[in-house]
Amino acid sequence: MNHSGFQAKRLIQLALPVLIAQVTQTMMGFIDTVMAGRVSAVDMAAVAIGSSLWLPALLFVQGLLMAFTPVFAHHHGADNQKAIQPLAFQAGYIAIIGSAGVMFFLSLADNILALMDLEPELAELSVGYLNGFMWGVPAFVLYQVLRGCSEGISYTLPTMVIGFVGLAVNIPANYIFIYGHFGIPAMGGAGCGIATALVFWAMFIAMIIYMQFNAKFKELAPFKSFHLPNTKVMVDMTKHGFPIAMALFFEVSLFAIIALLLAPLGATVVAGHQIALNFSSIVFMLPLSIGIAVSIRVGYYLGQDKPEISSMITRLGLIISFSLALFTAIITVLFRNEIALLYNDNPDVIALAGSLMFFAAIYQLSDAVQVVTAGALRGYKDTRSAFYITLVSYWAVGMTLGYTLARTDLLVPAMGAQGFWIGLIAGLTAAAILFAMRLRYIQKNGVKLSSM
Repeated sequence: MNHSGFQAKRLIQLALPVLIAQVTQTMMGFIDTVMAGRVSAVDMAAVAIGSSLWLPALLFVQGLLMAFTPVFAHHHGADNQKAIQPLAFQAGYIAIIGSAGVMFFLSLADNILALMDLEPELAELSVGYLNGFMWGVPAFVLYQVLRGCSEGISYTLPTMVIGFVGLAVNIPANYIFIYGHFGIPAMGGAGCGIATALVFWAMFIAMIIYMQFNAKFKELAPFKSFHLPNTKVMVDMTKHGFPIAMALFFEVSLFAIIALLLAPLGATVVAGHQIALNFSSIVFMLPLSIGIAVSIRVGYYLGQDKPEISSMITRLGLIISFSLALFTAIITVLFRNEIALLYNDNPDVIALAGSLMFFAAIYQLSDAVQVVTAGALRGYKDTRSAFYITLVSYWAVGMTLGYTLARTDLLVPAMGAQGFWIGLIAGLTAAAILFAMRLRYIQKNGVKLSSM
């Protein structure tokens, strides 16, 4: 096998467990949506509205923590594994502080939703969902720290295993809290929040046990010694992770704001949009897993001072990711109505979701490029560019065009949900082009990596 073939195989070996883990995580959202949808469209819409509030906040903290994984990989490539454990403790302190901020924000949900023109039942269910969900936030972010350590040493299997643990807890927990069993009253969509919190704690505890007893982590020794907070390292890594966090926030908040802007159009529109978006999120796990693997391998080989291999890995990642996107786009178009029927049997919801699937298919192609190039840039520790690129692409391009098409008559008669999806496609395409240009510049001119 030639060297490029070896690297392609290694990328897929790393990406496959991540893919399965990401799919199981997204499947939990799918299961929440479907099980709440079986109660009513309003319950499904409540989960969508609630998610639109917690997702940007929680992923902002996750973005801060994502800066650590390429640094872990860099130390691993430089055969300096002892440097990982003290750094992981600092990540843990950042996670704890971040989770406190997210919980405080979610505690204000009733005040935030009161500012929106929502149906009373929808608002009440959304608040109930968030009141349960918020208690799982600390477990989620601390799990991300442990996951980053594992992936940083190029060991992605635990991510997959723990994903199945979460899925195994999610289904019975939803069954109990949504529909009411074993003495628990039926809570409808609000029950998804409590179920998700339980899932996060199960995953965090399972990851601790896995890392404590698996031989792969013997040298890393994640729990062998204790480290006090190091303000300088925490500040430095927060500065490093802040652009990633903001990039994630810009991307996710775009989707969240779209869901909130669609809410006054009624539960049917929100539900149709949520179906198309949820399915797209599942498909997105394919290029995302490739992007994470690219980030790990780029950081690893830069730690070995082999930038030419890092460049080759990036090219291979783009080829694999775009090929997969072509395949999933065709599947999305051919089976759009059958996919929508998995979520809901309301004819109006199915019709809207089916029409949005066309846009989702195009969206997948741009997404495949932008997520891999962004992952490669994280491997190069170039995080600042992500801030500017996502701000311009998602908001200046995506939201401006989307809102103009969806809610105004400036260009065409107001298109509703379809207008926002056209804006999403434009924004993601702009991001793909700008990320690719930035990556090419860094690979051509070289980049000096700081040690951490």
